[in-house]
Amino acid sequence: MHIPTYFERRPSMDLSADTIASFERLYAEAVEHGTGAEIDYRLSAPKWQFLCYMADTRGILLHGSGNPDITEFEPRQSNDTHEFGNRKAVYAASDGLWAMYFAIVDRDRHVNSLINSCFRVLDSDKKPGDPIYFFSINDDALPHRPWRNGMIYLLPSATFEQQPLDDYKGVDAEIAQWASLVPVKPLAKLAIVPDDFPFLSRIRGHNLKEVMERATANPDGFPWVDEPRDPANTATT
Repeated sequence: MHIPTYFERRPSMDLSADTIASFERLYAEAVEHGTGAEIDYRLSAPKWQFLCYMADTRGILLHGSGNPDITEFEPRQSNDTHEFGNRKAVYAASDGLWAMYFAIVDRDRHVNSLINSCFRVLDSDKKPGDPIYFFSINDDALPHRPWRNGMIYLLPSATFEQQPLDDYKGVDAEIAQWASLVPVKPLAKLAIVPDDFPFLSRIRGHNLKEVMERATANPDGFPWVDEPRDPANTATT
């Protein structure tokens, strides 16, 4: 299947045995205690790899925020075009990079529109492939570099439900969005800076007026942008 070039793929997660062991030790020391304390991260591996590993292997859900002092998440009404994401709930991601995007984009400075996604296409055996991403903000905000330091909260998944499978070009896609209708206390948290996000230079800009017109004409046409002519970034699955 052809995946349009405006989508991004997760960078390599080819982790050594020593790196995995260090992640497991950090998990045992910080996450399993469930106190909500900040993780003292001193590993050489990038933070995004630790977060993705936790989500992929431990069932940890992640919430990115600019607020470093959240001790309990309360359900809040969201504004989303999809029914699942337009409820009063606590939202979290089962992917580290998606959560990081929300942590480092400063919506108090110039940003008034976010278009984003994280999904995995299921193969014929219903096995999900590698994560596929889309990251964009309104184009007039990009010159201001509206990035901030953020916090990633690691949440237990017990009260969450995952967004139902969606359709992508006629095949099932697993969306990395989860929702809890009841309050959630974080197990731990990890501070990040914009440069921790490996897609920082690849966050796109979109014209809000144009996107709204395209979305009205074709509600299923996410992300409502043209595919760039960039063969080097062509992805297929």
